[in-house]
Amino acid sequence: MTVRWSVTIDCAEPRAVARFWSVALGYIERPPPAGFASWEAWFTQHGVPEAEWDDGAYLTDPEGVLPSLSFLKVPEAKVAKNRLHLDVQAGGGREVPWETRWERVVEAVARLTAAGATVLRENELDGRPDHFVMADPEGNEFCVL
Repeated sequence: MTVRWSVTIDCAEPRAVARFWSVALGYIERPPPAGFASWEAWFTQHGVPEAEWDDGAYLTDPEGVLPSLSFLKVPEAKVAKNRLHLDVQAGGGREVPWETRWERVVEAVARLTAAGATVLRENELDGRPDHFVMADPEGNEFCVL
């Protein structure tokens, strides 16, 4: 039996980081629960203090197939390399011809850089470019393949 799962990213500014990942992955903001016109209405109904309304942000795959993402506000800054990271598979996989795949990767890196990411390094495989290691606006590493 499989179990539903999601990825949670700790951050200082959940909404800002969620906006970046929405651009990176094509995800959308998770809609409020059934019966509520907005998250604010849900928060109010459940007694969540207004000061906590921006403590999290949530994204979902618009097709409802892939894992959801949560962004939770934490007081401490990131201090070390991620032990877990996302691979943004913009190139389509190694079964795609290198020239086509690499063009897609470079286009994705330009789009993500414009959205606030930083290129940390370009990695090679067998003497030619293979993927980029990048960081989101708060320094969380990810790869673009």
